[in-house]
Amino acid sequence: MSETSSDNLLNTITPKPVKLNGKGRIEDFSDPSLYINRELSWLLFNQRVLEEATRPGLHPLLERVKFISIFSSNLDEFFMIRVAGIEKQVEAGIQKKTVDGFTPNEQLEQIRSAVLKQLEQRHTCLYDDLIPAMAAEGITFVSFRELPQQERDALTDYFFKEIYPVLTPLAFDTGHPFPFMSNLSLNLAIELEDCEHGNIKFARVKVPNILPRLLKLNDIEGIESSDSAIRFLWMEDLIQNNLERLFPKMKIIRSHQFRIIRDADIEIEEDEAGDLLQTIEKGVRSRRYGDVVRLDVSPKMPAFIRQLLINNLEVDERNVYEIDGTLGLSCLIELLKIDLPGLKDEPFIPFNPFEEKRTTDLFNAIRDRDILLYHPYDSFQPVVDFIDRAASDPDVLSIKQTLYRVGGNSPIVKSLMKAAELGKQVAVLVELKARFDEENNIVWAKALEEVGAHVIYGLPGLKTHAKLTMVVRREPVGLKRYLHLGTGNYNPSTGKLYTDYSFFTDDEALAGEVAELFNALTGYFRHTGYHHLLVSPINTRQRIIEMIEREIEWKTKTGSGHVMMKMNSLVDPATIRALYKASCAGVTIDLVVRGICCLKPGVQGVSENIRVVSIIGRYLEHSRAYYFANGGRPEVYLGSADIMPRNLDDRVETLFPIFDPELVQRVKADLDLMLSDNVKAWRIRPDGTCEPLVNEAPKVNSQDRFMKRGQQKKKSTGIKRGLTMN
Repeated sequence: MSETSSDNLLNTITPKPVKLNGKGRIEDFSDPSLYINRELSWLLFNQRVLEEATRPGLHPLLERVKFISIFSSNLDEFFMIRVAGIEKQVEAGIQKKTVDGFTPNEQLEQIRSAVLKQLEQRHTCLYDDLIPAMAAEGITFVSFRELPQQERDALTDYFFKEIYPVLTPLAFDTGHPFPFMSNLSLNLAIELEDCEHGNIKFARVKVPNILPRLLKLNDIEGIESSDSAIRFLWMEDLIQNNLERLFPKMKIIRSHQFRIIRDADIEIEEDEAGDLLQTIEKGVRSRRYGDVVRLDVSPKMPAFIRQLLINNLEVDERNVYEIDGTLGLSCLIELLKIDLPGLKDEPFIPFNPFEEKRTTDLFNAIRDRDILLYHPYDSFQPVVDFIDRAASDPDVLSIKQTLYRVGGNSPIVKSLMKAAELGKQVAVLVELKARFDEENNIVWAKALEEVGAHVIYGLPGLKTHAKLTMVVRREPVGLKRYLHLGTGNYNPSTGKLYTDYSFFTDDEALAGEVAELFNALTGYFRHTGYHHLLVSPINTRQRIIEMIEREIEWKTKTGSGHVMMKMNSLVDPATIRALYKASCAGVTIDLVVRGICCLKPGVQGVSENIRVVSIIGRYLEHSRAYYFANGGRPEVYLGSADIMPRNLDDRVETLFPIFDPELVQRVKADLDLMLSDNVKAWRIRPDGTCEPLVNEAPKVNSQDRFMKRGQQKKKSTGIKRGLTMN
């Protein structure tokens, strides 16, 4: 972080100091002072995202603007889910403290203080840095009133043709109820004067979200365009300057922007889960009606309009955020569509090992070796091809798969539909409770059902987050099972943006356990005796802690113990206590945690042998990898589970072992590379705050190194067991 932003945020987030005994150690690993609050840790993660926009030289200009968009979108979701949940606790009178010792009210106070600082920093970065920098590159944001009359006339014509028919002005008075305002809606609060009676009135106009918010003047008929200048106008600016068309015989006094964020979490009662599809469909529709958890207003909004909104939206002052400038900035991601390659990351073409080997026989390749891919540096296309080949192969009898987030226009779902139409047995668990992907998943679930696939909608009380595919194929030696196991979703779009592992194998021991897990998901079979797979909620936490404790034993016996973990979030108190215990025993613990980290590293007498880094870069770090040195016989597990109570207790997750020693060493080398990053990595301090990881070593940007490695063609054309593909 820059000095000012780091200090400002640190002043708003006040973790409890660690209390040591007289010997400088701590005996009770349950002490609240040993934990960082989950919500505040998440805000510090989003701060790291924001810092990517504020640090010139690390990204091309439009990529920096992208991080403003990501930060803003992340923050919206945080309020819709996490803050909404804490608000519910306050409303219910719940005062139970978190593991780090904060009450719900205390959390809300700290969240508000931190977010206000972040929004101020975002404003400074956008208006004082990025917008002037874009203007220097010929990309400008203009104001309607500053344009010449000819251009204002052209824009007014555009308004009448393209925007006016979509707008619905809504009055609020004794004859008109307060208008409903949907989640994430941007609105105009309008002060009006009745020209006939002189009465002051209030009305609301919603800025339509079905139209682009950023109007590119170069594309507007009647406005002369220049190849060297790209100009944008915010849609709300155009609407505000044409309000008299919506309110004839009324005098427009002033208009003010405001935006609301509602509770968007879908709650499912156990007695509703019998018809999960119907329940989720109902929940998606009701999301727009959730309680308002944040109201963004302009600082210039008059007190009486502000109070009118507060009263009718039923919010407290703590829910109101005064924000200078434009509201709702996630739409800035659209600027990446500008055709100025010099202002964006260079295109990257991932390595596709099967194209390099000039083979399309995926089953033969998997029989010859276990295959480990690391996306997006290795192409996601082999995953798509694996499902498609299985769908069309006449020797394939059955395909079973879990789907969590597949996105729109999914080639994988289309292949599954083709397989069902060709008469193959297709069983798909479509997780309808995948937050914010429910509508997509409902559409695909119905489409799969229509072609005869067996569709399971998830399990009551559990989300199925595991990433599994099993293909059963008839071969000369008998039936053979092929597996794809992953750390990420079956989504080709995110496969280009998220770092994730894909593992292809025909290992019979793993195939047997995956088959048992599918039986548990589709039927009443409740298998619990997994020897190789770690399966939540059955044995993941237990096995992870056992392997941590095994490193303590190795440290005692041999003087050496090492744990390396990469995950999105580290929250689970029981696992954190095990890591603290291992640190106190002298075990070296290296953690790569992208987001939430409730563990305090580097605390003398507690966690001085633990280091935590977080990498924020071009790609979203999404892979999960767990390495245990095991006295010289290292073990590696990859999979879908983060170390959070929800992943260990409330989801179906899988972590799968890598048996081949070469692949084990490949994963360890990947982790070592990430831990050596001193360009895109952040060091988590003992108080939970963070700083750029800077040292005297040669510059290492791990994501750049992975891209360069992925682009290197394999010199050897021989195929050997366990060859990694990155």
